[in-house]
Amino acid sequence: MIPEASAAVASRSSEKKAKSQVGATSSGAASHSEDESGNENRQKSVRRRKRACSVSENVKRKRAGASGGGVRRAQGKHAKEKQVEAVTLFEVITMGKSAVQAVIDDWIEAYVADRDSSLLDLISFFIQCCGCKGVVTAEMCQSKEDKNVKSKMVEELDEAAGLQYKRFLAFPWILTVTWPMDADSAEYPLVQSGPSGRWFHTEFCDFVSVLVAQCQHSILFDSYLMNGLISLLTELSNSFVRAFRHTCTLAAVKLLSSLLGVALSLSVGIENSQKLYDVQRTKTVRQKSTQQLDRIQKKISELQEKRVEVESMMDIIFKGVFLKRYRDMLPEIRSVCMEELGLWMKLYSSEFLNDSYLKYIGWMMHDKVPDVRLKCVLALQGLFGDPVLLPKLDLFISRFKKRLLSMVLDKDNEVAVQTMKLLVLISRATDDVLTAEDYKQLLQVVFSSHRPLAATAGELLYSRILCAVTPTSDNRDETNEEEEQRQQMFVRLKALLQFYQESELHEHVVYLVDSLWDCGGSLLKDWPTLTAALLQNSPGFTAAEQAVIVEILVASVRQAAEGPALVGRSGAKKVMSTREKKIQADDCLNLTEHLFSVLPKLLSKFSCSSDTVASLMRIPQYFHPDSQEAKNAQLVSSLMTEMAAVLDLHSSPAVLEAAARTYLSLCGDGAAWASAARASRDSLVQRWVDQLTGLLGESLKGGCFSAEEEQTRQIVTTLKKLRAFHNCHDLGRLSVFDLLSPLLTEDGSRGGAPPEVLEEALQCMSFATLWSLSTSGETLTCREKAVAQRLQLRLFCERSHRCLSHCDHGVRNQAFLGVCDVLIAHSYQLQVWDPTCFGPLLYTPSPRLQRALLTFVCMHVFVVPDCDSQSRVSESSEVERLEELHRRRSVLAAFCKLIVHGVLEMSVAAELYPFYVKHYSDFGDIIKETIYRTRQTDRMESARTLVLCLQQLFVQLKREQESGGRAHSGVQTFTCIKELARRFALTFGDPAKFRECLVMIHRNGVEFVFQEFRQTPDNATPPYLSYLTILSEFSNKLLKPDKKTVLSYLQKHTAEHVIDLREECWQPLIYYRASLLAVAETEDAASYISSDRRHCLHSRSPASKQKVEGFKSSCQTRPTEQVGKVNKPSISHSPQANAGDTDPFSVPPELRGKSFNMASTGLSTYSESDDGSVDVEL
Repeated sequence: MIPEASAAVASRSSEKKAKSQVGATSSGAASHSEDESGNENRQKSVRRRKRACSVSENVKRKRAGASGGGVRRAQGKHAKEKQVEAVTLFEVITMGKSAVQAVIDDWIEAYVADRDSSLLDLISFFIQCCGCKGVVTAEMCQSKEDKNVKSKMVEELDEAAGLQYKRFLAFPWILTVTWPMDADSAEYPLVQSGPSGRWFHTEFCDFVSVLVAQCQHSILFDSYLMNGLISLLTELSNSFVRAFRHTCTLAAVKLLSSLLGVALSLSVGIENSQKLYDVQRTKTVRQKSTQQLDRIQKKISELQEKRVEVESMMDIIFKGVFLKRYRDMLPEIRSVCMEELGLWMKLYSSEFLNDSYLKYIGWMMHDKVPDVRLKCVLALQGLFGDPVLLPKLDLFISRFKKRLLSMVLDKDNEVAVQTMKLLVLISRATDDVLTAEDYKQLLQVVFSSHRPLAATAGELLYSRILCAVTPTSDNRDETNEEEEQRQQMFVRLKALLQFYQESELHEHVVYLVDSLWDCGGSLLKDWPTLTAALLQNSPGFTAAEQAVIVEILVASVRQAAEGPALVGRSGAKKVMSTREKKIQADDCLNLTEHLFSVLPKLLSKFSCSSDTVASLMRIPQYFHPDSQEAKNAQLVSSLMTEMAAVLDLHSSPAVLEAAARTYLSLCGDGAAWASAARASRDSLVQRWVDQLTGLLGESLKGGCFSAEEEQTRQIVTTLKKLRAFHNCHDLGRLSVFDLLSPLLTEDGSRGGAPPEVLEEALQCMSFATLWSLSTSGETLTCREKAVAQRLQLRLFCERSHRCLSHCDHGVRNQAFLGVCDVLIAHSYQLQVWDPTCFGPLLYTPSPRLQRALLTFVCMHVFVVPDCDSQSRVSESSEVERLEELHRRRSVLAAFCKLIVHGVLEMSVAAELYPFYVKHYSDFGDIIKETIYRTRQTDRMESARTLVLCLQQLFVQLKREQESGGRAHSGVQTFTCIKELARRFALTFGDPAKFRECLVMIHRNGVEFVFQEFRQTPDNATPPYLSYLTILSEFSNKLLKPDKKTVLSYLQKHTAEHVIDLREECWQPLIYYRASLLAVAETEDAASYISSDRRHCLHSRSPASKQKVEGFKSSCQTRPTEQVGKVNKPSISHSPQANAGDTDPFSVPPELRGKSFNMASTGLSTYSESDDGSVDVEL
């Protein structure tokens, strides 16, 4: 708490009581007492070291080290003191528990010889543990009831001396602790960061425990040690100083816990003695010994008296410390109190486990700090985990059950997890506490996004499922044992299906499986049972239940193969142990061996259900390539045949995507089935291409698309299959691009293809172009191929450009996304290709295409629907609105990628940034990320883009105002432009990192306003002067030297112009100049304007001075007095004090201290009152 030690002074033995009471609080007396006590205790410590012959302790000697360290070092050269170095009790805790035990034994010996000085040693130890190395003075107290003594117990601050005082009674001592008032009280040993703080906490608690354990058979009951120690801890725990309060509260509750252990030992001794007494009484008269009975009875009485005394000490600590500190403003103190209270209740339930103490835990479960609530829940776990203590908790659980149920949804994940574990304990211990409604609320937590919480709720769910299983008969036959076990699994599965259907969360099967995986792996990994439930013909499961079983089967297969990593669920282990990896590999082999032969049967049975087949088609993605079934050609052929049959029947996106990804996994290198899978895939794709070639040949006769409805449906179905497989597989050898290119005709009026055909064709051609660019490193072996690739890219961009104006929004959207994707891929290939080999040739999109892409974004992304359409959308479906928003965000993100990757010029972003504020809720994150990414590429160019955006908006606003016509909806107001500039300024995090950019923004803004301005009597101010108000939003980001540089640059451009501050048109300049001069909150910007401008006037030419006087006001005023460099300049407020010969930039005295108000249009106004004063609002 205090960085430097001054002294640590203690009073002496009872023979010097009268002397120590005089002048104890004065610093001189403190130092004198310190020197005397140091010499006296050094002699005592030498005798102790000779007697101990181990690591010894002498607090007096070390405590005097701060002022007399040199003397002790000189004396330490003596041969008798070379053996062991004396240390304080505070330093002993750094040596480990064994050193603590040895030193405490030495301290007990010293206490027996001189208990006053030893007690002061212990008192000094606790004060040092608080981090206080100030001055400690002590004086003897004759009586606790002395009124004069009680009036001296104060804790005050002496601001004149800069000291803090804490005076308290630790009978028989009156202690005064003095330390500097400016010391850092936030730093003390218990709150040190890193391992040192945690280590000190452990050692400190061990010291208290060892102290009580070593004293329990000797000096614990002498009515002196514990009285003084308890008084010390009680007084310091009530201090205003955080370090005293925290450290001594921890020591007090740990002392109570240690005394509780003594009380338990005494109770055991009483119980054993009572048993021995009862045995002696049952003996016959001849065997019975009266003296022995009296001796046992006396021992029982002594133990009972000691237990009563210990319980009295515990009660004093509880009432003096706990009751005052369990609601302390410091959360660490509250946590310590709750943690120890739970320990007291568990270990000494006869005394502490009742409603009078349980209420404190119930109350603190509402604490605002998560750690306090966590300690309460952990304390309750220890209580509910012991069946013997459950009867005493009935009233508590009935009173606070509602709070416990609500804490399952605690915002702190650890509190929620531990609360769920507590409720699991309660559920297992009793059946009548949680109702069916409570279970319904708790079991929904299995779908939580935090995995530890969901897994704990899964334990509760699985235990409820086990309750539904009927017990098996003991006299069963071995032949029926397997069937009976399967029936039990069916019953559990039935219960799980019932819960899932009642929860009405039918899209979260994978999360349910993940929640049950740790506790219910025996059910979820029983793939034979799951597949038997699907293949059985008996009416055991309905079609809906079988669909859910399929989802459970697929989720369990994925969980076994990939682990618990799920999208949207946090808290899972990121690194698997060796044992977990082995279990995962074994599970993967087991599921492959079983499902490789069963999956074709499942595909055949559920071939008519599109959703079920889509789920089953994902299972081969998790097969282990090293299984024995992979070498079975018959099984591989059967699986490929069934998968091809499914693709002939279904063309839904889910089935096609699952099939494409499964074939991609099966065709990978390293598996025995790879060759068969590639052959099956090539056969399928070739058949679809041949079919599509025939259909298009008949439909594109005469240069236009002419096909019947059935033929069009077949074309769309085939295109969907090709598109799904082309997304995952390279089909370039089949020339899909050339096959589909005729669909995108030049003239749509001659009979274009339907929108659904065009949309699928655009996607297929986009994938073909992307695959061509992706494999260019392998396929481009000569210049002719590179030229052909660039022609293909140009052809696709030109055809897609025509589709941007198509009447169907789906076609327009797909054409836009396709162009953006291929252009980004082309840019990436140009960056990574090897110059020594042939690579893709440069292709730059035409200006027409660039303008078309920008126009598309502005027209179809930043659209504000009217109120009627918003009401219709809200009435129809919120899902449709979100889907539309997702589509618009995808379009904007694709266009921003073109800017970030350098396909389009960075200045094009200036057309997007104006929508940053207006559409912040929908697209603000995308635009902000674009600003950051472009800034990483080129800081200066990115800053110029921001300036260009603001200047374009300002010019549009100015033209709109000058035209005088009706306001256009696309023109933003001055307030909006100013807010946009403020948002732009916020994107510059560290001003030192972007100082060149910020200076450039200001220089560009000043040039924008003054560069081409020529002042005339009719044109006194620049037309774009109000832009300076917008520019001032970037002033707070300038560093102090840069502000001076920008101010000099501003004066350079304004030196030849006459500026009269009485004219409202110059207020933007005043505002901007003040923003540059406001380098600190305590400095007056007006004084800077006057003093800086005076220097500028002297540097003008005579002609410019005459020009200035020609534009001056006719009123004659005297010059302002010279302003010195003071914090608060003295300025005259008389009307004659207005500057006539002073700086035109300076604010007149009557304007100083008044506010300025900038109108939304950028033009400031003021009104002149009757007395001639000017009211200006900024």
